[in-house]
Amino acid sequence: MANRESIVAVESVDIETIGRLAEKVNALVGLLDRTRAELAQTTEANDHLSKEVDRLRAQVAAADGEREQVRTRVSEMLTQLDALDL
Repeated sequence: MANRESIVAVESVDIETIGRLAEKVNALVGLLDRTRAELAQTTEANDHLSKEVDRLRAQVAAADGEREQVRTRVSEMLTQLDALDL
């Protein structure tokens, strides 16, 4: 009879161990799902920010071109004023 009780005790411990393992696996799966969702959000935000950076770089390049045009015009006007010899 003692042998049977030890088998029942071992079986109940094994079932408890399996239950805890199943809980841990479920928690891990949940963590993996959340991590994947966060990765997708981060990737989407990164894509958005990359596009914004590209747009801002284009604006800076355009502003640099405009600044150079203004600098050239001012230089030409100064040359013309110097030529007037007032």
